[in-house]
Amino acid sequence: MEQQTGIGAVQAVEVRGLRVRRGPQSVLHGLDLTVPRGIVVGLIGPSGSGKTTLMRAIVGVQVVQSGTVTVLGEPAGTDSLRRRVGYVTQDASVYTDLSVRQNLDYFRAVLGVTRADVDRVIEETDLGANARQLVGSLSGGQRSRVSLAVALLGRPELLVLDEPTVGLDPVLRRDLWALFHRLAAAGTSILVSSHVMDEAARCDRLLLMRAGEILADDTPAGLLQVTGTTDIETAFLGLIGTGQGDAR
Repeated sequence: MEQQTGIGAVQAVEVRGLRVRRGPQSVLHGLDLTVPRGIVVGLIGPSGSGKTTLMRAIVGVQVVQSGTVTVLGEPAGTDSLRRRVGYVTQDASVYTDLSVRQNLDYFRAVLGVTRADVDRVIEETDLGANARQLVGSLSGGQRSRVSLAVALLGRPELLVLDEPTVGLDPVLRRDLWALFHRLAAAGTSILVSSHVMDEAARCDRLLLMRAGEILADDTPAGLLQVTGTTDIETAFLGLIGTGQGDAR
C-alpha cells in the first residue's frame, strides 16, 4: 500500500540537506528524504550506516550540523510533538525494577493519557501474561515489546522504531510486523529501521541507506523493477556496485 499525497499535503517527516558530524567524522552527508503519512517505511541498511543518527535527528535528540528536519509539519524536537511521536530505541528504555504495568502506568501519567490506554497497549503487544512481571526478569524480546507498548501510549501519529525486531524469534517478528501494518492502516505513520534485508519486503516503502547516504527511495516492487533483480539484498548490492542514486 502506497499512500498518495496531494499538493501541499503535510508529510510525516521531511528531511532536507541534513548533515551530522560526530567529532571530526561526517556521519550524515546532506540527506534529503520524505516519510509519507499512514504507511510503513523501512530504513534498511547495514550496521554503522547512520540509521540511528537519522532517527535521533527525526525525534529531535541529535545535534545537527546543518539542514532541516520537519516532523508532522513542525521542527523536530518541538515540545508539541512530545505526545504525537513515539520512539523506540535499540536498547529497552524502561525501568527494570518495575513491573510491565507499573512502567506503563508511570509513562501514562507522564503523558497524561487515560488508564484505559494501558490495557489497550498491553493487549496490542501481547503482554497480558507478563503484565505483573518485573521488567528485569523478562527476556530481551519481551523488554523490547514493553518499550514498544510505552511508545504506543496516547496513540502517536508517528512511530520511530530503531531495529525493534533484533533478537526476536520468527513468530514474534511476524506478529510485530502484523501490528505495524494494523497501526498504519489505522493512520499511524511508521518509520522502522533494520539491517535484515528480508524485512524490507514487509514495508510499504523503502529507504536504502549506506555510509550516511540514501541509495534509494522506492517501493519494494519498484526497487526490484528499477534494478532488474528479484530480491532486496541483490538490489542493494547492485546499487552499491553501480553507484546509482535514488531509484525513483
